Amino acid sequence: MDTLMGRRSIRKYQDKTVEGEKVRTILAAGRMAPSGKNKKPWEFIVAEDRDTMLKLSQVKPKGGLFVKDAPMGIVVVGDEEKSDTWVEDCSIASTFMQLEAHNQGLGSCWVQFRGRFTPEGGDAEVRVREILGIEEGRRVLCVITLGYPNEVKPPYKEEDYY
Repeated sequence: MDTLMGRRSIRKYQDKTVEGEKVRTILAAGRMAPSGKNKKPWEFIVAEDRDTMLKLSQVKPKGGLFVKDAPMGIVVVGDEEKSDTWVEDCSIASTFMQLEAHNQGLGSCWVQFRGRFTPEGGDAEVRVREILGIEEGRRVLCVITLGYPNEVKPPYKEEDYY
């Protein structure tokens, strides 16, 4: 419960690189997530360069502009041909990664792309696929920003849920 209550969405990050070992552990947490019929219909794309993070932030500036300031992001992609429960499966994997990021002393925030639109009215998923060169037939659920927090948010309290 301490981990669940302590994990908060972080949108301000220190200008500090996340160590490779921490990233590998976070990705492993995502790969360990349960999925329908154990299909594991996900792919995780690590985005670390500033240009990519800037482009991702511009896909959905309302609610996602802070992406450009995060040291890195993990783009969660699902294969709808592999599983009709790809949204649920990728959501669980995303949550596992966010919990492990918190466990590693990192902040994270989920930025939704599935079902969202660009400022011009285009499909946000299509734009992210273009930016990252993701093949047709793959669906983009979200990006999880990661980094060392540059803001402090108090943990939730038990009474917040009753």
